[in-house]
Amino acid sequence: MGTFLADYYLWTKSLHVISVLAWMAGLFYLPRLFVYHAEVVKTGTETDTLFQTMERRLLRAIMNPAMIATWIFGLALVFTPGIVDWSMLWPWTKAASVIAMTAFHMWLAARRKDFAAGTNSRAGRTYRMMNELPTLLMLVIVFSAVAKWNFWDF
Repeated sequence: MGTFLADYYLWTKSLHVISVLAWMAGLFYLPRLFVYHAEVVKTGTETDTLFQTMERRLLRAIMNPAMIATWIFGLALVFTPGIVDWSMLWPWTKAASVIAMTAFHMWLAARRKDFAAGTNSRAGRTYRMMNELPTLLMLVIVFSAVAKWNFWDF
């Protein structure tokens, strides 16, 4: 299996990056939709139904498949011989951030269900603040993976 992964390393890495881009686009956009949904849209209106449709399709058709692909290709990279040195700090910071990103994704999915049920209790400000979380996690992930960032190097 290691030889196969090594032979297709660049393909796997490319597919991982493409998956991450699609996932991140959704992680940035869905909370923004929630901001407008919470601040402007009245429950039970045509606009409410439209927002629910957009949110559901974004989550199910783009974000969920992109997250799954990100994990599959990311794990394939982890198991590719010579790619990850677990004695360094960077794979641990990246892994923790990816797990946090996945938890955020799940939080967004739960909030979508709140809107669908008409039980959203959070203000637009909450979604506006939460919209910053993927950016912070992305910074840690990119610096960890690309620069092989170790906190004690600074």
